[in-house]
Amino acid sequence: MKTKLTLFMVLFIILVAFTAVNGEKEPYDNSIENTKKNFKGTWERVSYYNYDENGKVTDSFSSSSANRHIKIYTDSKVMWCRNVASDSTEWFGYGTYNIHDDLLSETLEYGSKTMTAFISQNPEFVFKFTISKDKYSQIQIDEEGHPIFAENYIRLE
Repeated sequence: MKTKLTLFMVLFIILVAFTAVNGEKEPYDNSIENTKKNFKGTWERVSYYNYDENGKVTDSFSSSSANRHIKIYTDSKVMWCRNVASDSTEWFGYGTYNIHDDLLSETLEYGSKTMTAFISQNPEFVFKFTISKDKYSQIQIDEEGHPIFAENYIRLE
């Protein structure tokens, strides 16, 4: 009887541990409708990757309090600001965005003086886009579809 009780307790502990580690997780619904709905909010860039010509990450940078980049998305608008403590240049932009398939398109209406120079040349910025519940990445691609750099964000709110 003692052996059966011990065996039962061991099996019970293994089952509880397995359930805790491999608990049921709902798969993330990445349909366009759900992505747009869940994309609204405030995001902070946590890292930046550069890619080589073969699509491999050549270097990466973590964001810090001296180099913060925040984006806010509503149903259709985007506003972002970037603080670079070592640079007195202001960086911000405002406009609309759209998500289609795996592309994020931001069309900026205006921005800081420095950003306005970029906007006047081309107001639309298109990125390859990946998202999970509380993380997303926007990847700048070249005309052949190769990645150039990626900005990686986490949800703040």
